[in-house]
Amino acid sequence: MDYSKEFWDKYANENESKFNEEFAKFVRDLAVSLRCTSVLEIGCGTGIDLRLFPETVDVHGVDLNDIALDIVREKLPKFDFKKSSITDLPFEDSSIDFVFTHQLLNYLEDDVLEKGISEMYRVSRKYIMNCEKYDESEKQIDDNSKFRNMQKRWLNYKVKIISNVDMHEEIEPDKSRFTLLRKL
Repeated sequence: MDYSKEFWDKYANENESKFNEEFAKFVRDLAVSLRCTSVLEIGCGTGIDLRLFPETVDVHGVDLNDIALDIVREKLPKFDFKKSSITDLPFEDSSIDFVFTHQLLNYLEDDVLEKGISEMYRVSRKYIMNCEKYDESEKQIDDNSKFRNMQKRWLNYKVKIISNVDMHEEIEPDKSRFTLLRKL
């Protein structure tokens, strides 16, 4: 899907109602338990998955949508948010301990997804997490999105797959697939 300002403006304005405290706790607790001191969410939207991180963690987010960035900067002024694409992340190589996406990759065209995976790998120092709607065949969900098989997508990278399981519906009602990787 090409970037549609109208679609993503609407998404940003509705995003606040999608705050899932259980998922936000899960992400925070996972990153902290892995002793990560820096975190980057790609496609951070209004920051709902980053809200529970303590100030002791160096938190970053990138998004292309100006409305979402205005909201997240107002709500989480202690963290760093930039306008940027997954295909051109404004970070040094191996500079972020924990890089993650949450239902962003489902919206990307295959060529953008491949470049984005390469960028995620480049900026990650330790861990990469994807939490995306899953299907082995990556079939179309609707006009705007596709299911993704992230384990398959990471096979050509120097990573160890730590986990590749469906999220429990109490944590993630959309039953996304949780894929956690350790960069080697």
